[in-house]
Amino acid sequence: MMKKILVLAAPALAATLLSSLASAAPDLAAAHKLYQANCAQCHGKDLEGAAGPNLADATWLHGQPTRANLLRVIGKGVVDKGMPAWDKQLNNVQLNQLAEYVLPANAAARKAAAGKGAAPAAAPAAVANTSLAALRLPKGFQIAVYADNVQGARELAVTDSGLVFVGSNKAGKVYALVDANRDGVAEKVVTVAEGLDHPNGVALLNGALYVGEISRIIKFDDIEKNYASKPAYKVIKNDLPKETWHGAKYIKAGPDGKLYVPIGAPCNICDKEDEAYSKIWRMNPDGSNWELYARGVRNTVGFTWHPVTKELWFTDNGRDEMGENMPSCELNVAPKAGMHFGFPYCHGGVLPDPQFGKGKSCDAYVPPVAALGPHVAPLGLAFYTGTQFPEQYRNQLLIAEHGSWNRTNKIGYQVRLVTLHGNKLVSDTAFIDGFLQDEAVSGRPVDIAVMPDGSILVSDDHAHKVYRVTYQR
Repeated sequence: MMKKILVLAAPALAATLLSSLASAAPDLAAAHKLYQANCAQCHGKDLEGAAGPNLADATWLHGQPTRANLLRVIGKGVVDKGMPAWDKQLNNVQLNQLAEYVLPANAAARKAAAGKGAAPAAAPAAVANTSLAALRLPKGFQIAVYADNVQGARELAVTDSGLVFVGSNKAGKVYALVDANRDGVAEKVVTVAEGLDHPNGVALLNGALYVGEISRIIKFDDIEKNYASKPAYKVIKNDLPKETWHGAKYIKAGPDGKLYVPIGAPCNICDKEDEAYSKIWRMNPDGSNWELYARGVRNTVGFTWHPVTKELWFTDNGRDEMGENMPSCELNVAPKAGMHFGFPYCHGGVLPDPQFGKGKSCDAYVPPVAALGPHVAPLGLAFYTGTQFPEQYRNQLLIAEHGSWNRTNKIGYQVRLVTLHGNKLVSDTAFIDGFLQDEAVSGRPVDIAVMPDGSILVSDDHAHKVYRVTYQR
């Protein structure tokens, strides 16, 4: 939500708000609830930062954290950095409450307000258990915490022996989750590497761990042997774009032995058809033979291959600023190289873009297999290839929906089960639900991986956990 880039925007807005609310005493208890419902998913429940920057420290890039500046930035947003204009969703009183809540001068009062109705500090385990108990799964399935304190857990990669690697945008680290006694709980969270540039992506290929940073791909050889000794890495490719907007790299090794790397659009909506953006690329394990695979892809943060057909399936996040209910995010299949999936000209296979769609026909582009919903933010996905779950789950898709950030009523925040017949959608149903309760968010699913024993893992960069889902007949 609120970014530290306090830009000058619409002085009249702040003047109006200040004038109309100057005599109103701030209700920080109400502001706390408002912040937790709308801001905590990006900036952390204690303003410590998450996907968005820290709001509790003394570092401010432009301007000062005055009430007037905060009202401006909250109201009009910082659109080029992905922050919405909240004056379209919140009223003047609410905007003023949030500005007061963030003010450094109110830090002590803010902590006191946060304590009202909160669980006792001495019982963090009870909070975690309550959150987990709120999750709903189909009959016979159980969910438990596989690893805790995995700061900003994003993409997952699992070796044949069950060693789990996790990338993290926020922490700049790559972790290894170690369950040495095979009891279904990782007793160690080992930092493999740190100080990296948004290492979102992790992939395993030929015994090596590949990590996707914003502008480069690095490689750790013989990773299962060396993960615990802060291993050295080789730079495989270092000429990727440096833009951070949709710049996080979800990388994966394909059945063809190549490494697949997306480059998202550096914008909400723009035409970069003649540049590297809005495409999926692939390369050899040594970084050679960089080639285009798919185009017209706004921002895929998840792809996988069908275990039988070996066709590439991927999610794509729809554009913003066309309203709360359009366009839909997408599930796509790319059975061959060279296909165009519509961005920025057409959305969801049916909706021409109001700016770039003029003179274009949606019939010219590959439509999605499924419209997943507006702003649900689908990320990682996996075909279920294990044998622990019932037979009807075999070779069907599980999709992590990170959840909306720009709707009055939040949606997403689930793991969905997409049932397919061939390449046609049969059903799209909730598999894990309950991360969203009365507009309060307890978790944001990011990626899914199938374990050697047939259970699945789900990463959560909001709660900083990795969950394990099992089935008992």
